[in-house]
Amino acid sequence: MADPHDRSDRFELIAACDGHTLVGLAEDLLDGETPVRILQEPKPQLLMQQVREPVERRPFNQGEVLVTAAEVEFDDERGFAMVAGKAESKAVSGAIVDAAVAADHDASGRICETLSSAAASRADARRRQWNESRATTVEFETMEDEE
Repeated sequence: MADPHDRSDRFELIAACDGHTLVGLAEDLLDGETPVRILQEPKPQLLMQQVREPVERRPFNQGEVLVTAAEVEFDDERGFAMVAGKAESKAVSGAIVDAAVAADHDASGRICETLSSAAASRADARRRQWNESRATTVEFETMEDEE
């Protein structure tokens, strides 16, 4: 399970979290007293997606993916988020959430719990979907010479 206190894991949790949850977390943090400074405006951009082919394990560029990245300064900490698609508010909210956890904000425990809970719910949904699709699995026999 990903650890939201580890920044690398937190980036993954934020990127995979739904936008409504992230925006809600960020809105709870904005108290009108702690300034938020946008360091990198959220701007959709294309990013090359690199994967490894399964046989020889060589990397290749699969194609371009649309992402939105944002960077902020909140509570004297820098926060960053990169999310899939054209999602400016989700990217800024994710960056605020990242900065709040990095700053050990009073709400960081609740934020980490919410991110972990959302990840667990996503994993359960994927597991259910995978189990449903396994019933349609087709097995093929090969016609190679067997020695």
